[in-house]
Amino acid sequence: MNILEIRDVTKKLGDKEILKGINLDIKKGEIITLAGPSGSGKSTLLRCLNRLIDPDHGKITYNNNDIKEMPPIKIRRDIVLVHQESIMFPGTVMENVSYGPRLNGNVNEKYMYECLKYAGLSEDFSNKDATKLSGGEKKRVALARALALKPKILLLDEPTSGIDPKKIKTVEKSIIDFTKNLQLTVVWVTHYIEQADRVSNRIANLKDGVVREVKDAKDFIWEGAY
Repeated sequence: MNILEIRDVTKKLGDKEILKGINLDIKKGEIITLAGPSGSGKSTLLRCLNRLIDPDHGKITYNNNDIKEMPPIKIRRDIVLVHQESIMFPGTVMENVSYGPRLNGNVNEKYMYECLKYAGLSEDFSNKDATKLSGGEKKRVALARALALKPKILLLDEPTSGIDPKKIKTVEKSIIDFTKNLQLTVVWVTHYIEQADRVSNRIANLKDGVVREVKDAKDFIWEGAY
């Protein structure tokens, strides 16, 4: 079953056409990786998927509904983007994680701690100053903050950038585990071939603004993808 369907999506940023007719189906419950060279449109596509920006042409449907006809706040609660740069709000880690639920007036403290655990952080982190964490710790708090919204789809833009190389596989495992436990769909952008092979159910090669190939990870051939 497809949870997202992308049809003929184009997008210009300034005078440059970044997306040149994207067609892609995303299955419910899968981890699909968008791989390809820098500037190929991967991050731009993620921002289109949760309506931070809108395509110039084409259509994106979420559970068979055109996302342009849905309230943006509904889209951004269901389809949550974790940016490559993890910006922390002033305050503690727990204040950051619970930010979205507090806006909705629906904070389940037990679940907030579970989100920290899913992101690979202990309860001891909850009272730390979020702005003083390392880059890798901020990335994990951003993941926990996204999970606190109880999304249906996570959009991850280079989720392990800035993380100690020795801890990358641990973070990958955390993401895979909570994806299964929470029955999430994940669209994962990465530049790392080895990471895409490890984490993905399927890999989509985005190159020159179009999807060149989509295959199961075990069958994907990397030659020519970059």
